[in-house]
Amino acid sequence: MNQLNLSEGENRSLDELEEEKIQMDDNKKAIRKLRMQVQISVDGCIAGPNNEMDWLVWDNDYIKYINEITESVDTIIMGRKMVDGFIPFWTEVANKPDDPMNAIATKMVEIPKVVFTKTLDKSEWTNTVVATGDLNDEIFKLKSQPGKDIIVYGGVSFDSSLIKEKLIDEFYLFVNPLIIGNGKTIFRDSKEIQKLTLIESKVFDCGLVLLHYEVKKN
Repeated sequence: MNQLNLSEGENRSLDELEEEKIQMDDNKKAIRKLRMQVQISVDGCIAGPNNEMDWLVWDNDYIKYINEITESVDTIIMGRKMVDGFIPFWTEVANKPDDPMNAIATKMVEIPKVVFTKTLDKSEWTNTVVATGDLNDEIFKLKSQPGKDIIVYGGVSFDSSLIKEKLIDEFYLFVNPLIIGNGKTIFRDSKEIQKLTLIESKVFDCGLVLLHYEVKKN
């Protein structure tokens, strides 16, 4: 077997070096970003204690901004508990041409979706596949694929797991002007500091404040 003398004085095979090169090339392929877009309260909740979400606010500028975010992604991921409400809701809005959110809804329906689940072997929904493997492995596979960025739409447990495993690259936090108190937060499982860089902030007339952060990588 061919040998190569390295500067450190250690002998390593060409096969070993080639294997390392393949691994480095694989790492370089993971270029798609995973974005988290979510409406939260001032105290960091995305739902009330009983999953109440009647406190959310928005306006036409917010809808326009969300539409712009959606243009930059071509994959939606979500947890199993989220999909039963997400797909029927957006399908219904997509069938209402006069609804102000029709354009977004149409994109939500058309964009391919990946549902992370441990209970299903195949998808029950159109334009949707399931991911049943290790969370980190499945996300790496998605990031390694060619295309636009990826966006996650929850729910609470799934979002929390992604944050805990440091898989999120960017946060779009739309902060609502209220405090819930005993609500459900997506940051509950994070056990260490994750430093962020502010990319953009924006105030909407309805009272929403956007905080767009990029996660600092070590």
